[in-house]
Amino acid sequence: PARSLGRGVRRGARCAGGVCDLACGCLKRRRGGCAALPKATILDLSCNNLISLPSDFCSLMHLVKLDLSKNRLQQLPLDFGRLVNLQHLDLLNNRLVTLPVSFAQLKNLKWLDLKDNPLDPVLAKVAGDCLDEKQCKQAAVKVLQHMKAIQSEQDRQRQRKLQAEREMEKKREAEQRAKEAQERELRKREKAEEKERRRREYDAQKAAKQEMEKKTKKETVQARKPASSSRPPQPPRHKHSWSRSVLRVLLFVLLCVLCTLAACKLTELQRQPLCVSVNTLYEDVLAALQNHKTLQNMLQQNSQQ
Repeated sequence: PARSLGRGVRRGARCAGGVCDLACGCLKRRRGGCAALPKATILDLSCNNLISLPSDFCSLMHLVKLDLSKNRLQQLPLDFGRLVNLQHLDLLNNRLVTLPVSFAQLKNLKWLDLKDNPLDPVLAKVAGDCLDEKQCKQAAVKVLQHMKAIQSEQDRQRQRKLQAEREMEKKREAEQRAKEAQERELRKREKAEEKERRRREYDAQKAAKQEMEKKTKKETVQARKPASSSRPPQPPRHKHSWSRSVLRVLLFVLLCVLCTLAACKLTELQRQPLCVSVNTLYEDVLAALQNHKTLQNMLQQNSQQ
């Protein structure tokens, strides 16, 4: 720790009663470096040619007055704002350009000297000259306000960046959801197309099967048609039965008429009134037939002429 504070420190410095004129000799006698001064309130590290401060320097949270003037410090630790009890800070004649953002946390700071540093122009204008007590107190107030503004702006930038990242994440999620929805729609459409294709194939196979069945049936009918056409057409059974019945009745009536006529001509019944009527009718019929025959002959002769 002593070596990290640089060379050329004053020899024989003492640490006692909460007031510490820190030098290499003092830190060498105390094991643990800065950790050996947990309750130090005043610390003078001026004129020690320091380039940087040790990593555990900001653990000295009880410091009230700190003198780092006339060194070669190019920057302060990033967590310098942990020294929340600091009221008096002397940074005269160093190589500081900017201050850490955590500097805004030094709410108790009442005195500040930043003269003879190659400060950023804006920070140099805010800090002023610090030529007397009043100017050094004003420098503390103004620099704190300036650092708080920087911290607020950084916080806003951080929030904007975080918001932009969230928006970007939402956008990526929305794009991912849209992509997944599109893929689902594509799979659904492909599934529907596959189903329609299978249906068309099934309908085509069914139509082909029906066509084949019709063709086979037609060929069978055509094969049977010549055999059936060689047979004479058969009249309906009911019509044939009716004709035969009528024929039988006519034959029976004719037979009865012949029997009656024979009986009336050849037996003694010819004098009976019924037979007389029958014989008369018979003779009339014969006469009509003869006249009909004579008429036919006349017509035949006329046609020959």
